[in-house]
Amino acid sequence: MAKTRPGLVSKPKAPKRELDSYTIRGTNKIVKVGDCVLMRPSDTGKPPYVAKIEGIEADCRNNVKVRVRWYYRPEEALGGRRQFHGAKELFLSDHFDVQSGHTIEGKCIVHSFKNYTKLEDVGVEDYYCRFEYKAATGGFTPDRVAVYCKCEMPYNPDDLMVQCEGCKDWYHPACMGMTIEDAKKLDHFVCSECALDDDVKRSQNGFSSSPPADSKVEAKRRKR
Repeated sequence: MAKTRPGLVSKPKAPKRELDSYTIRGTNKIVKVGDCVLMRPSDTGKPPYVAKIEGIEADCRNNVKVRVRWYYRPEEALGGRRQFHGAKELFLSDHFDVQSGHTIEGKCIVHSFKNYTKLEDVGVEDYYCRFEYKAATGGFTPDRVAVYCKCEMPYNPDDLMVQCEGCKDWYHPACMGMTIEDAKKLDHFVCSECALDDDVKRSQNGFSSSPPADSKVEAKRRKR
């Protein structure tokens, strides 16, 4: 009869219970699967990590673990932060992990880019995501987005932009040789190319045209 050596018998793992929700320790805030949370980093000098909860489970001792999908900040991704990345921008990664529920510090909201740009006021708990990110390769989905201004950069919702009444494109004041203060004072704005086209038309037609008196320049920006 075969014998087993003491201490080498493996014990069956205790079953884990799937939970519908978890109350953040020290608060009355409840998080559920699908919620986005702020998680405490190991380095106290860094901002909290942001993650999406994929599952919640507890063992026989009621130790709670959360299965998460990490969001990356631009500076955490290959290539780093670029000019068009907003301060509250995140990338939804393909990096999954299991963490203790005790590392959750609070809840947050990760908006779609479209919904974020419609917010009247951006709170500290508001973020946005317009790209998915593959952590191993550094690839993004989508790999192309609309660009604006003569600098041909994607829209950064933190930056003020003005819209040309002619071509309807959006421009950074600095790219047009203006300060932000000057741009805020504008009632009308026509980019240099549209202004040149207008000058040509006026010389050919023999009269000058002007936009409606009630037309106003529209500032594209986000409050922070």
